[in-house]
Amino acid sequence: MDSTHIEGFDIDAFLKQLTQRPGVYRMLDSEGEILYVGKAKNLKKRVSSYFKKRHDEIKTASMVAQIAAIEVTVTETESEAFILENTLIKRHKPKYNILFRDDKSYPYIYVSTAKRYPSLSYHRGAKRRPGDYFGPFPNASAVHQTLQALQKIFPVRQCAESVFNHRTRPCLQYQIKRCSGPCVAGLVSDEEYQRDVRHTLMFLQGKNFEVIDELGKQMQQAAADWEYETAARYRDKISALRAIQSQHLINQPGSKDLDVIAVVEEGNHWGLCLMMYRGGNLWGSEQFYPKWNAQSAMSDVLTAFISQHYGHHPIPNEILVSESLPDKSELEEGLTQIRGKRIAIKTASAKTAKGLMQLAITNAEAGLKQHRNQKASQSQRLLALQEVLALPSAPNHMECFDISHTQGDLTVASCVVFEEGVPAQSQYRKFNIEGIQPGDDYAAMHQVLSRRYGRLKSANGPYPDLIVVDGGKGQLNQAIEVLKTLELEFIPLVSVAKGEGRKAGLEILYTPYNDEGIDLEADDSALHLINYIRDEAHRFAITSHRKRRQKQQTQSSLESIEGIGPKTRKRLLVHFGGLKEVQNASVAELQKVQGISLNKAQQIYDFFHGTV
Repeated sequence: MDSTHIEGFDIDAFLKQLTQRPGVYRMLDSEGEILYVGKAKNLKKRVSSYFKKRHDEIKTASMVAQIAAIEVTVTETESEAFILENTLIKRHKPKYNILFRDDKSYPYIYVSTAKRYPSLSYHRGAKRRPGDYFGPFPNASAVHQTLQALQKIFPVRQCAESVFNHRTRPCLQYQIKRCSGPCVAGLVSDEEYQRDVRHTLMFLQGKNFEVIDELGKQMQQAAADWEYETAARYRDKISALRAIQSQHLINQPGSKDLDVIAVVEEGNHWGLCLMMYRGGNLWGSEQFYPKWNAQSAMSDVLTAFISQHYGHHPIPNEILVSESLPDKSELEEGLTQIRGKRIAIKTASAKTAKGLMQLAITNAEAGLKQHRNQKASQSQRLLALQEVLALPSAPNHMECFDISHTQGDLTVASCVVFEEGVPAQSQYRKFNIEGIQPGDDYAAMHQVLSRRYGRLKSANGPYPDLIVVDGGKGQLNQAIEVLKTLELEFIPLVSVAKGEGRKAGLEILYTPYNDEGIDLEADDSALHLINYIRDEAHRFAITSHRKRRQKQQTQSSLESIEGIGPKTRKRLLVHFGGLKEVQNASVAELQKVQGISLNKAQQIYDFFHGTV
C-alpha cells in the first residue's frame, strides 16, 4: 500500500508517482479520519480528476477542500477493487460515501436433489449441502409463501431429514394432501414422486408454461381413460399455477433473472426500491434509505447501491436501473468478473421493461413517504422524551435492561438498544446472571449494569444518551450505585415502575433527581416510547431465559441417564433432531444410533416411559 503523510502533503508530487493500475483510494482529513472511499480502474486518472477541474457539486467540492492525505491500495483486477471498496465502506462508514445498511444474508429455497426423495426447505447461509438452491428471496415471508403454494400444488415433502428417516407412519401433511408420503413404503411410487419433484424444479426455474402444458396433456389422457378424479386433480393444479402466473408482471418462458432498481428523491431524502425477478416471476421487493443528507445525483445513489449490495449478494443476469449511470461499463465489468458471466446494466426502453420500472418507482415513492412520516413521528417522540426528562439532547441512543427467571432459577438479563427511536437488534445483548441469591432482582440488575458499563468504560464508550431500567426506585438505586462506582453519573437514567393493576399507560417514571415520580398521561408520546423500549427488553429477556431453560432441560434429561456420556448424547440429538424425538423413539429406533446396544436402548426408553 502506498500512503502519504498528513503533514506536508504535496498533491502534485503524489499524483505524478501514482500508479495507473486498478485499486482503491481513501481520502483522509487533517485528523486522519477517512472522508471517502472509492475504486478505480486507473488510480492515477481517477484520483487526478478530483484536483484537475472545478466541481459544481457541493458534496465533492466540500470533500476536496478537506483532503489532507490520500491512501491507495493497488489490486490485481478491477473486481478485487470492487470487493475491497465495499469492505472498507462497511468497516469505516466514511462521511462522504452514500451508505446503505444491508448486512443481512438473503434466504433461499433448498431442494435436496441428491436424496432419493428430495425435500423442499427454507435455507439461509452458506450453500454447503449438495442440491439445488433457488433465490435469493427478499425476506423469509416470501420463501414461506412460495413453499406453501408449492405444497398445495406438488405434494413434495418439506420435513427435516431427521424426521423423515424415522417415520413409521404418514404424518398430518399426508392426511391433508400436502405430502405424498414417501416416508412410508407403498404410498407413492418413485416415478410419481420424482415427477412432482421435476415439476417443482421447473416451477422454481420459471418454466410455468412447460409445466402447465405437461399437466394439460396428462389431464386429457386421464379423461380419455375415464379416470375423472385424476383428471380433476390435474385441472386443479393447472388452475393454481395459472392463478400464480396472473400475479406476476413478467412470465414469459425462459425469462432471465432480473433485478429492477428505482431511486426517488423528496426533500433531500432518498428512497430506493429493489424488485427481484427470478425465472420471470416477481419474488418480492425491498426498500432502502441511504444515509446521506447533502446534495447528490440519483446516479450516485444507484452506483453506491450497486457497488455495496452486489459486493456480497447474488448478482442476476441483468440489472434494470431508473437512471443512466456515467460509470456503467466500469460497474458491468466489475460485476462480470465477480460472477464469472456477462452482466448487463440497462435502463428501461421496451414496453415490458418500462412497466417493471414504473412499478419499482411507485414502490420507491410509497416507501419513502412512509419512511419520512415514520421518522417524523419517531423524532417527535424523542423530543417529547427529552423535554419530559429534561435531557441535554434527544436520546438517540437508548439502552434498556430487564430481568427474567423461573422462581429464581436460570436468571437472564437483557439489554436492548434503540437508535433514533427504533430497535437496533444487532446490538442487543443477553447476560447469564450467576453468583446471586435466587430471585434477587436487585442483585441481578446490579450485576448486568456493572458488566455492561464496566466493559464500555474500559473501551472508552460510546455511552448511551439514556439508560432505562424496568422497575421502581429499588432498581433505580441499583443503577445509580453502579454508575457512581464506575464514575459514569453523567449518563442520564430513568426507571419505569408499573402502575396500579400493572395496566399499560399508568406507569410512573423515576430519575435520580425526581423522587416524586413523573406521572404522564396514557396517550403521551414520551410514555409510548418508554413503554416500547421497556416491552422490547421484557420480550427479549423472556425469550433468552426460555432458550437457556430449554437448553438446560435438554442436557439434564439425558445427563440423568446412567451410562450415557456426552458423545452418545450428541449422537442421539443429532440422529433424532431433538430431545422430544428421542423421548418418542421406540427401542428399535434407538438401536439404530451408533453405539446404542439393545440394553442401552431399553434403558433410555425406560427412563422416559417407565418400566412395566
